Amino acid sequence: MTWSEMEPLLEQACWDTLYMVGWSALIAIVGGLPLGVLLVLTDRGGVLQNVVVNKVLGQIVNIARSMPFIILMVALISFTRWVVGTTIGPEAAIVPLAIGAIPFFARLVETSVREVDGGLVEAVQSMGGSTWTVVRKVLLPEALPSLISSATTTVVALLGYSAMAGTVGAGGLGDLAIRYGYQRFETDLMWITVGILAVVISVIQFAGDVAARGLSHRGRSSVAPRLVLLRPGRGARSAPAPAAPGTAGTAGASADAEPADTEPAKVP
Repeated sequence: MTWSEMEPLLEQACWDTLYMVGWSALIAIVGGLPLGVLLVLTDRGGVLQNVVVNKVLGQIVNIARSMPFIILMVALISFTRWVVGTTIGPEAAIVPLAIGAIPFFARLVETSVREVDGGLVEAVQSMGGSTWTVVRKVLLPEALPSLISSATTTVVALLGYSAMAGTVGAGGLGDLAIRYGYQRFETDLMWITVGILAVVISVIQFAGDVAARGLSHRGRSSVAPRLVLLRPGRGARSAPAPAAPGTAGTAGASADAEPADTEPAKVP
């Protein structure tokens, strides 16, 4: 097969793959984000502690995650036909891709949100903040860099799932590699497909890492002002006093010290 014959096939397969992965990733994020946050809120010690709800949600997520994707696609054939009217093509593949990715992303969200400092949550609650305020002002902003990394991991996983979906008629790069590269012995086309997938995954991972790193640096620089705002009394006591040149390292400590600590040292 010449390049002029491969080019339209590769172009159509790339668009099909991006179409499937884009829509399924969007649905997975919209569905998995609240599910992951709800798993944290209803857990023991959570803001909305409810052990029964937490166990039920956890079991549903575990069952969905334990099912192999190829079996999930077959099991959802009737549901897919009911939703999109067909079981073949990129539109049909979006349904099992999204359903398979929602519990995967929800577990990643749960892990990210658990890493948020509980002291910030307690501070907001002590000031009368509601559960929605805790989620919107503390949990999601503080976990945002980790959530970006989780979304990147989910998109990369969906690319692999989309290649698997291509083997059962969903189209895309996986379908092209199987039908032409394997069944018609077009080895060159198969390796070009593998190379395109590797490049796409590298670009997505690089973009996700850059975004998460940038948000992480910005988050660390803004933690101290947020703590001062949440605890105005302590922030006022810890205001640094003017320091003479060369004594900047001890200025803050002297401002926080109690009067007893400021007595002159006794000469032995």
